[in-house]
Amino acid sequence: MSSSTLSAVIEKLIHSLCLNDFPCGNGFNLQRNTKGNAERAEMESTDALLDLLSCPHSPWRHDVMWSPQALPLRQLAVLTPERLHAPFIYNYFTSLRIVDRDVTAIDGGLLKFSKLEELVLSANKISEVPTANLPGTLKILELRANRLSSLDSLASGAPPPHLQYLGLGSNTLGSHNDVTHLTGRHWPQLVCLDLSDCGFQDQPALLNSLSTLPCLRTLLLEGNPFALASSYPGLTVDSLPQLSCLDTSWISPEERIRFRGLAKMSGEFVSTASPTVSVGRMTGIPDPRMIVDDKAPDFPVVSYRYFITYEFLRHQTPAHSVTYPSHTFEVFSISTTVLRHSTSKLSWSESMDFGDTQTHTVSALGDLKKFLNRGLRLCLEEEKVLSWPAASEEKKGRREKDVSVSCKSDFTKSKDKNKKSVPELVQDAPIRRILGSVHIPLQSLVRGGQQVKVLCDFGVLHTDSEVEATQTHQKDLGRKNKEDKKKEDKETKGRQHNAASSKDKEKKAFEVHDSITSQQEPVIVELIVELKKWQTASEAHHFLLPQTS
Repeated sequence: MSSSTLSAVIEKLIHSLCLNDFPCGNGFNLQRNTKGNAERAEMESTDALLDLLSCPHSPWRHDVMWSPQALPLRQLAVLTPERLHAPFIYNYFTSLRIVDRDVTAIDGGLLKFSKLEELVLSANKISEVPTANLPGTLKILELRANRLSSLDSLASGAPPPHLQYLGLGSNTLGSHNDVTHLTGRHWPQLVCLDLSDCGFQDQPALLNSLSTLPCLRTLLLEGNPFALASSYPGLTVDSLPQLSCLDTSWISPEERIRFRGLAKMSGEFVSTASPTVSVGRMTGIPDPRMIVDDKAPDFPVVSYRYFITYEFLRHQTPAHSVTYPSHTFEVFSISTTVLRHSTSKLSWSESMDFGDTQTHTVSALGDLKKFLNRGLRLCLEEEKVLSWPAASEEKKGRREKDVSVSCKSDFTKSKDKNKKSVPELVQDAPIRRILGSVHIPLQSLVRGGQQVKVLCDFGVLHTDSEVEATQTHQKDLGRKNKEDKKKEDKETKGRQHNAASSKDKEKKAFEVHDSITSQQEPVIVELIVELKKWQTASEAHHFLLPQTS
């Protein structure tokens, strides 16, 4: 028998209880205290044996977490060992919790446990659940985080007729065929059903099947793609009037009143999600005027603007690409595209408020779940524009040669600006670069959260002027060191003094640069990602009006 079958794993765990070994079982000639009452001495010895089973530091204390009956069975092996024959042991267990034991198959050996009521098999490798191998006494069956891709094997034949709890969460379920197996015909006594973190997308079809479960009171659906839709949880609450608890939250009478009527409207809309991304205030961008060379030429004039970009899913009815002035699309699936959104471009200030809010309508809910699990990448970009005086054709070639000349910030103006007229300026094509990016986890939205609010930290950034100043300073130091080296042969006595002087200058320069850097703050951007949900049936009605008119 393979060690990966369920019965083999259980037999191994029972054997680990050492029911026939000290301190359990028969055949131990214990030295008892002969002084005093013999009956009392025997009782004290029994208590000592029982203590060895549960004492935290006892070498005879074994793992008993896999069943509530494991420790009582060991205690029986001390008190009445003659009772522990095989049928008694199998019938003694009413609960088995075989978690993360690499079980791959539920075999017929499980039927020996004829009084089993609870079977927990979470985090194993089970792909099929033959109902013929399940004891008919089962009331609780937990199969979370296995490898179930279909409910055919579990729903075929005769499932345990008294089953009250069925846990199927975190499996790759969600097909139309799976939906048809979740009816009252298969599970007449089911009170609690866990379908969380699966792949169900057709909310109305699933709710139609679940409505036939006569005893259903508790339901877990978080983590399914349709739970991202605006209609969730309202449609579920109104479609299942017998339900008491949804996703670990009690359903109040007020909620039922607010969502009343949604079930009747379910045929008028297709489940869609409306995630909203809001980019707010940004601080920490270094001032481009921080380091300006007074000797730099008046032209070109340099201007800087800053903006935020990110990609998000967007529903697209026609199966073709769409282009907008500030958006670029790439194909994500048949009916979904990836939208690259850009906020407005702002000139520098200590605090820049983008005030950008975008609602992205997505109907491919499976794609949206994958996207949210992957997370959002936010990019901080800079746009640099060089502006030149309008020139004749014969001067254009000279201007192109002068592009490599150090540029002066647009904040630096000519000293004689009041005396001379401002020339007409011609702008070059913008030069864009990404200053930084951050990854924003959004898994909490899949797990039932409705909002992610974060302060995105892009770290400390440096302006072009700072970089250029540092490079110029290093070049000057290199040139100075070469000159000092040439003088070493002629001025031997002053060599040490010059070297020390050069090092002092270099140290002071870097101290100034480090001082500027240490005074800067990291770039922080406010971000809110929210999943909008209908709060009332009337809100859904207003949403549907433009589509049905």
